[in-house]
Amino acid sequence: MADDSEKDTGGGVSTFVSSLTFNVVVAAVIFIAFTILRPRFKRVYAPRTYAVGKERRSEPISDRILAWIPMVLSVPDDKIIERVGLDTYMFLRYMRSMFVMFVVLSLLSVVTILPVNITGNGGAKGMAVLTMGNVDPASKKLWVHIVFFMVFVAWVLWNIFGEFKVYTRLRIWWLTNPRHANKAGASSIMVSTLPPTLIEDDGRIRAMFNMFPGGVRQVIVNRNCSELQDIVEERDSLAKALEKALTSHAVNCEKTFNKAAKKGATFKEPKRPTMRASKIPFKGPKLDAIEHLSKEIAKLNKQIAEAGAEEDKFKRQSTAFVFFNKQIAAHMAAQTVLDYKPFSMNSVSLDIRSDDIIWSNLNLNPYDRRIRGYISLAATIGLVITWTLLTAALSALVSVEKLSTLPGMKDLAKSKFFGIFTGIIPSAVLAIVMALLPIILRLLLRLEGTPRRSEIDMRLLNRFFFFQVWNVYLVTIFTSSILSIAGSAFNDPSIILDQIQQQVPSSATPILTYVLLLAFTGAAKEILQVVRLALRYVLPLLFAKTPRAICNAETPATFDWATSIPMHSLIFLMGFSYSFIAPIVNCFVAVYFGLFYLVYRYQFLYVYNDSNWASGGLSFPVSIKQTLVGVYISEIYMLLMMVAKLAKNPNIDGNAVLRVIFPALVLLLTIGAHLYINDAYMPIINYLPVRGAFEIEENPKIATTYPDFTGDGELNGPTLADSSTGSTPENEIRKRIYAVYGSLVPKKVIDFVLTKIPSLLHPSKRSPKGDSTTEDLVSEEQASGELDPGAGKDAGTVDDGLPLPMPVPHHYSEMADSKGNFEEIIGAKRVSGNTNILSIESGAQPHASNAAEPPASPAKQEHRDSQFVGGLAPVGTTTGPSIHSYDSKTELRQRRTHCSAQQPPASGRRKSRYDMDGTESLVETAFLNPALRAKPTCNIWVPLDNHGICNDVYDSVRSLGDGSIRVISRDTWINEKSKVKVNVEFDPDVSDAEDTPSLSAKA
Repeated sequence: MADDSEKDTGGGVSTFVSSLTFNVVVAAVIFIAFTILRPRFKRVYAPRTYAVGKERRSEPISDRILAWIPMVLSVPDDKIIERVGLDTYMFLRYMRSMFVMFVVLSLLSVVTILPVNITGNGGAKGMAVLTMGNVDPASKKLWVHIVFFMVFVAWVLWNIFGEFKVYTRLRIWWLTNPRHANKAGASSIMVSTLPPTLIEDDGRIRAMFNMFPGGVRQVIVNRNCSELQDIVEERDSLAKALEKALTSHAVNCEKTFNKAAKKGATFKEPKRPTMRASKIPFKGPKLDAIEHLSKEIAKLNKQIAEAGAEEDKFKRQSTAFVFFNKQIAAHMAAQTVLDYKPFSMNSVSLDIRSDDIIWSNLNLNPYDRRIRGYISLAATIGLVITWTLLTAALSALVSVEKLSTLPGMKDLAKSKFFGIFTGIIPSAVLAIVMALLPIILRLLLRLEGTPRRSEIDMRLLNRFFFFQVWNVYLVTIFTSSILSIAGSAFNDPSIILDQIQQQVPSSATPILTYVLLLAFTGAAKEILQVVRLALRYVLPLLFAKTPRAICNAETPATFDWATSIPMHSLIFLMGFSYSFIAPIVNCFVAVYFGLFYLVYRYQFLYVYNDSNWASGGLSFPVSIKQTLVGVYISEIYMLLMMVAKLAKNPNIDGNAVLRVIFPALVLLLTIGAHLYINDAYMPIINYLPVRGAFEIEENPKIATTYPDFTGDGELNGPTLADSSTGSTPENEIRKRIYAVYGSLVPKKVIDFVLTKIPSLLHPSKRSPKGDSTTEDLVSEEQASGELDPGAGKDAGTVDDGLPLPMPVPHHYSEMADSKGNFEEIIGAKRVSGNTNILSIESGAQPHASNAAEPPASPAKQEHRDSQFVGGLAPVGTTTGPSIHSYDSKTELRQRRTHCSAQQPPASGRRKSRYDMDGTESLVETAFLNPALRAKPTCNIWVPLDNHGICNDVYDSVRSLGDGSIRVISRDTWINEKSKVKVNVEFDPDVSDAEDTPSLSAKA
């Protein structure tokens, strides 16, 4: 038995060394690849330097290899919140806290526990020497483990309390900050399961909710528009097909003309695209695709217009949106029992967004919703059982030697058939089934009738974490230990405790290898973004053929919160549960959180689009609860290990009994702390406190000033900025130090360190951009004069300085404003595609053609000239394509000669639909069913060939559309290689005029 143990542990050493070497080498290669690719592929690695509103952009980074590291680390906390939001900041703060905690834990455990384990005289070999299993059960050295564990549990709880104190302040600040409070959703609630007596009477709904402070501003009852929605979706699908057909025809015309010109032959227009009307393949006659699609779109647009004119014919449903005049009223209504009947108006949602709502789930009755919930729960339990059996079987195949120790299974290891499976199949199948799990869980939550996508993600945080803990941690990693314990207990059940104290420490090697894999390879893969690199550059070349498809391919990447947060919580659980059993695990968990913290700072500041996840940091309390699960499991481990040591101790005395009592007391104290957190902080987090709203209404400056974290002072109490020394750079640095470290150590300790090392309070002489030269940071847009810092207000903001929402994929029915009135917003330019890159000089005249540019064809030049009225471009247009859209610098220079336009006046810029500016129409349409918001017209965005060949075709589309189809060719063209190019900042769905006049029309 001793020989087997020695052999196994020796294998553990070789496994650990091999895993460490492999992962470090792979990570190094990936990080080197990232440093090479980062400056060359800004669409993938730096879209937030141009693809968001100006106030949310990050500073460009120089091309030097490691320039990105000091750049991302130099951004202060308040700037992070301003640029990426509170959700992202709290997530980064959580990762930073875990990194600091495990760094300290690693240093302390290596100095204290590791020497005790090594000199424990337990007879272990290999990696087991480093674990608690090597300590003699009768040794008093076990007190080192207990004392260390108690101190660190206390520190973790201290950190949790401090983080909650910081978060509650930030949560109130975020809720009342004008950037959030000025949105209609901030002062609105969505009430489900309205009683029949209220569904048909807006007046009664308004009168009932007028009981809350400030009263009701608008009531919108949802309507059943499923049939109209089907028509709109069909129209949009046909519009997409028409764009594809027209673009394909324009490209073919360009290619054919160029070939004929080279050969000196007569140009013959190529055949127009054809299609079959039947949905069954190869059924029905071939039709002219352009003509057929234009007629069908015109027919559907007519149906949409007729349906929109008769809104009252759509049946009202049991969900209403109530928009209050005061934000506090919405939070009070969300906490109030609204009806005296069971399940009536019992579901109230806050901070709603139209694009977050699952409209098809709004009309479910409460009993149907509950039945669906029970079915979903049963299906989830079935998934747990299925995944448990599957992962256990796959893990057992890898451990054939231990499986063969069970009675009747001795010949299993000799099978050649099982040898194939142990090498390849288990890992591949496990990776596939774990990738499918979030998709299945999301589908189940949607089928339950969950009304919002964000709510699905919040609930998925808990379910996916449970799956991770159960299947990855307990089943996959501990399968070998469970099999060993089961095999021994089969013959002698009395040795179960002895097996626990031997086998649990032996599982440290699988824990280490898993953490190593994610720490090095996982972090490197996250920053390299291989899949997105292919999606952004390779797939668009194959599938994105139309201007709209090319623009949609430029949409910034999104972060999967619902699956990423549970993964990091799992790593904390692994590290903390083995912090005293195998201290070496702490070191690599610290590396894990350190690398991911650095990578995520870069990703959120330069890559990810956070606009679709704006819960105000509500994922942070979920992360803390999952952290407490890790604390509980570690305490149970400690208790079981002490009981196992006690059972194996031949001389049981008071010392040994106390070693069992203390872990039990720690467990009870943790439960008490958990209950206190739920009672003290959860109500403050979920809702805006009345006192907080009152004090902010008294002093609005509180909502616009980044809060101080200097203690438990009042919201309107004195801050560092109000002190006798004023708002000095030293006080600003002190405030930031409190914000970062105030939850980790007491304030007195911070003050003591700052007193002893006053240089920490001195502003750094180094450039905050983290670069030694300013020249390296000048982007191509700035060098070319396209980004003019003095060219008025940012085109990505509205007049009051609030940022416009991030763009969504272009929708064919979105027009100039909520009413479809193009004349009312002449000169408006909406943020689109990737928002504005170009700052357009006011009153600039079109430049003369560059002498180096080949002369354009008459049709092409006439089209260009037709875009200018009185020497100026039409107000609200952007004729200059983004620098990120060109094939070469030569083409970029050529195009710039034709890319001057007039800056639209500030008063003409399009307002966000969430602006509370007194315009009832904006509120009225904010939560109107999307089908009712659809307009009976659509814009077809296609390129104009360089020779005017397609003008007649575009005219025929307009004619067949009977005024409901507009052909837009602005900011898209076909280059000399017959490839479609676009300005990704242009949005055809808010164009104020048809910019593709035909030659015949001009004549």
